[in-house]
Amino acid sequence: MKIALIAMSGVRACNEELTRLGLTLPGFVERSKVIASLPSLSLLTLAGMTPESVDLSYHEIADIHAVGELPPCDLAAISTYTAQVKDAYALADRYRSIGVPTVIGGLHATVLPDEALQHVDTVVVGEGDLSWIRLVDDFIHGKLQRIYASNGQEFDLTKAPMPRFDLLDIGKYNRLTVQTHRGCPWRCEFCASSILLTRHYKLKPVEKVSAEIQAIKRIWPHPFIEFADDNTFVNKARSKELMRALAKEDVPWFTETDVSVADDEELLTLMEDSGCAEVLIGLESPTASGLHGVELRKNWKLRRLDTYKAAIERIQSHGIAVNGCFVLGLDGDTPEVFGAIKDFVSETGLFNVQITVETAFPGTPLYSRLEREGRLIEPGAWEKCTLFDVNIRPSQMSVTELEKGLIQLGQELYSEEARKARIRAFRHHAREGRRGRHEQEPNHAHTT
Repeated sequence: MKIALIAMSGVRACNEELTRLGLTLPGFVERSKVIASLPSLSLLTLAGMTPESVDLSYHEIADIHAVGELPPCDLAAISTYTAQVKDAYALADRYRSIGVPTVIGGLHATVLPDEALQHVDTVVVGEGDLSWIRLVDDFIHGKLQRIYASNGQEFDLTKAPMPRFDLLDIGKYNRLTVQTHRGCPWRCEFCASSILLTRHYKLKPVEKVSAEIQAIKRIWPHPFIEFADDNTFVNKARSKELMRALAKEDVPWFTETDVSVADDEELLTLMEDSGCAEVLIGLESPTASGLHGVELRKNWKLRRLDTYKAAIERIQSHGIAVNGCFVLGLDGDTPEVFGAIKDFVSETGLFNVQITVETAFPGTPLYSRLEREGRLIEPGAWEKCTLFDVNIRPSQMSVTELEKGLIQLGQELYSEEARKARIRAFRHHAREGRRGRHEQEPNHAHTT
């Protein structure tokens, strides 16, 4: 039996002006392109659980209209982002037209299984690790079910399999992903991440993380690793254990976290020593009005606003670049937010910056609220869930103001002059940080 694991990739903005900007200002959609070009770690993980008797192949499809002959298989297992789910459905329809059954899983299918079942034979709801072995066995015996659900169970990451990195054509990638945990303790209204699949924050054993990196190094001697985490450094004690293990692997790496990482000098030093090249931090907004209500439980990000600038400087003083992520069109945002972000980026010396528009993903509290308020411009237009296309009515500006503000801010932030200024600021922070730590080191020359 042959299963084709198929990842939809290559998210594209529907806004033509944004697409044109992306060609002349690569930084404008740089992070989005990186995410879209990463292999599907979920599919590779399921491959690691699949019985050896099953023949597996891994494929990526960026443009459904360019697909000629379909990857041959007895079962097509599809993974997709919300923005490409309609392409995924079209692919599934093609497979079913020639008698090949299809299965889909992930965030979108978990939230909207009935929609997915209009195009696929089977939907996996929740964490696929809990259902995959049973699904494959059922398929082998001709008993494939319509829905496989976790039914309140949680996958134990201590039992996580080794992902099948060997299925990849390594030459296609500039980084590979490794997961160190699932979930996040914060509850941001707009967040569509693993919290939709699992209710708890849970950790993968450090030795398993190290083993996965070592497996990657066997097929790619000098890799760049991206941790596929929502918030890597929530558990500081465990994070330090992970950093000490990473220092032995000698690989550069990137991850996502929050500003609290700057509170722990020891952790920052361990991150620097372990090869951390860059962290992406969801700052969301430089204004109190923008941050109010973003984090639903404790307004945590609003309470940290006054620490943002010092935190960025402290992190970058360790030679770790900060990629600050801002969301435009938050309910507290007026048109003044565009200038506020530009000024904040300049004043803090952020090495990199990512700007997106507030996007209502299905299953999020934001989607439910805006649906109730009648502020979804085109419900079900999943192809516009790209983080760059405006598909909601902002609270304190027009749609046109948000679109024009996004484009103008992108032009200003990603100009060659602005990028060079950020590089200079980052190097200054790193240089001053090294000098300061050197001056603080105890002088043992006169000790006895």
